[in-house]
Parts: sequence; C-alpha cells; structure tokens
Amino acid sequence: MWIETLIFYFFAAVTVGSALAMITVRNPVHAALLLVLTFFASAFIWMLLEAEFLAIALVLVYVGAVMVLFLFVVMMLDINLAVLREGFVRFLPVGAALALTLFGMVVYAYRKAGLDAIGAPASKPADYSNTEALGQVLYTDYVFAFEVAAVILLVAIVAAISLTLRRRGDTKYQNPSEQIRVKKADRLRVIKMEAEKR
Repeated sequence: MWIETLIFYFFAAVTVGSALAMITVRNPVHAALLLVLTFFASAFIWMLLEAEFLAIALVLVYVGAVMVLFLFVVMMLDINLAVLREGFVRFLPVGAALALTLFGMVVYAYRKAGLDAIGAPASKPADYSNTEALGQVLYTDYVFAFEVAAVILLVAIVAAISLTLRRRGDTKYQNPSEQIRVKKADRLRVIKMEAEKR
C-alpha cells in the first residue's frame, strides 16, 4: 500500500509542478510540452484510481491530437510574447481566486466521498469494467448534457470553418461544374503547319 501512496505523491508532484511551470514559462513551445507532461502525469494518477479508459483517452485524445495541433499552431504563428504578457498581472487576482475556489471544491468532494489516504476508491472485482460503467452513466443519467455538449462542439467546428474560409483574390480556385462542362474544342486546338526542311 505504501508503494501506491509513494507513486501517487510522485505523479501528483509532477502534475502540479509541470502545470505551474507551464503557466510561468516564457516560451510557448516549452509551455505546450510541459502541458503534455501534465497530461501524462494525470493519466498515471487516473490509472492508480482504476480509471484506465479515461487515462488512455487522455493520452490519445489530448496528447496525441490536441497538443500536436497546439504545437503546430504555436510554431507556425508569429506570436508576440510581449502582448500576451501584458494582461498577466492584471488578471492574476481573478486567476488566484478561481484556483482557490477549485481547490476548495476538490477538498469538499474529497471529504464528502470518504476516500482513503491516497484518494483511491474501494477496490472493484476482477470482472469490473469502468468503461462499461462510464458508458451506462453517460448515456443514461447524463444523456441530455452529452447531447448538448455534442451540439456545442458541432457549432464550434462550423464556426471555426466559416471564420477561416476566406476568398483571396490572388489564389486560384477550381470550379468542378466548369470542369465537367468543358469540351474538347475548349482545351485542344489543332494547328496545321508546314514541315520544316533541314
């Protein structure tokens, strides 16, 4: 049991440390990589809590897809770091208040659930599937919230596509209807020439 406690505190320290370093580091690429480390440490904590599906989903979805996208965006854009740092001190009290509120909610949930020393729930039987339990809860008790979240994500995708879809005058676009209507006479012209003599 003490080994699990030691592993939990190690990954908890890595999670908190990398998260703090992520919001204080100046280089945005380093911040994205520190966020990847935070996700990995969180996934290990979820594995200790016997939430294997959530741990694998965190690694595959966030580290494998979202963070790669973040890194591409950060490296492709010319980000002005001075502008990003201007509002940091101004919004620091609001951020600190939100962090303390979130910490209080976690402590309240921890005490309400009656968890043991490392925060792990009671051990489940060998045939227990947390993926099945998560699916049953998600698609029965919270099906309306799940569908609302899906609609919001769909609206966000459509909005992102519509905001980035711009017509430029210096770019050539293909028109499939004009390509289908084309005839041989429009593309091919036969010119008769006399043969050259050498």
